Amino acid sequence: MRHIAFDKIVQTVKSLCIEAAYELPDDIIDALKKAVVKETGKRAAKILNQLIENAHIAKTEHIPLCQDTGLAVVFIEQGTNVIVDAPSEDSGPTIIDAVNAGVKAGYQAGYLRKSVVTDPLFERTNTGSNTPAIVHFYSVPGEKIKITIMTKGGGCENKSRFRMFKPTSTHDEIVKWIVDVVVSAGADACPPFIVGVGIGGDFELCTLLSKKALLRPLGQQNPAESYAGLEQYLLKAINALNIGPQGLGGDTTALAVSVETAPCHIASLPVAVNIDCHSHRHKSAII
Repeated sequence: MRHIAFDKIVQTVKSLCIEAAYELPDDIIDALKKAVVKETGKRAAKILNQLIENAHIAKTEHIPLCQDTGLAVVFIEQGTNVIVDAPSEDSGPTIIDAVNAGVKAGYQAGYLRKSVVTDPLFERTNTGSNTPAIVHFYSVPGEKIKITIMTKGGGCENKSRFRMFKPTSTHDEIVKWIVDVVVSAGADACPPFIVGVGIGGDFELCTLLSKKALLRPLGQQNPAESYAGLEQYLLKAINALNIGPQGLGGDTTALAVSVETAPCHIASLPVAVNIDCHSHRHKSAII
């Protein structure tokens, strides 16, 4: 059995929060550069180049990629042969407490905007720490812990949509609805987008699948040929919308579409869409 110190989790999460806010992942930069080459609109190509330059400035000068430094969404995969030691003899604190301590420390040290309110409806008072984080926990084989942080901005998250289709719904109906969700997002969600699609499961699993789809490296297709084909079809249809970078027209409305699926009830066909903006901020670490 392997033991990992509570503070090791805290410090890892702290670093991931700062790195995610400052550094756009390489696959996103590469996708933007490829989009510039293929873009036929001069204004759109210029905007894409500006996005690349902005990402370079953020990384080299250690400043946030966007003023909305997001809600921290954390995915934890903890090996079954790992124990996280409590910071003291008090056995109360858990790995979730360590994550929240790390988010608080990272947003403070990185001078990142805190965007979490205590109550969603009646008393929307800022917590001042960007906590609590949204944490998804998985138990997996092994003796390591993988932590992935996505800092999700409000503008694109607000354009998320879910629909429970009839099991008799056609491929074309589902495709049309997904494309319509992107149309409704428009410039408000800061294109070019990464579009995550969840199909199957139930109400809550479907929406989680759509968010997990955003974490797949760009260019990596669904392993099932049918869904890989659906990803390509959707990307082509979305990029034909002429929404373009920042909503000002062009061939590049989305950089990628990723579809994740799960088995579902015979009477259901749930579909969810989760959109992320061009500032697709996420980082992972394995301890």
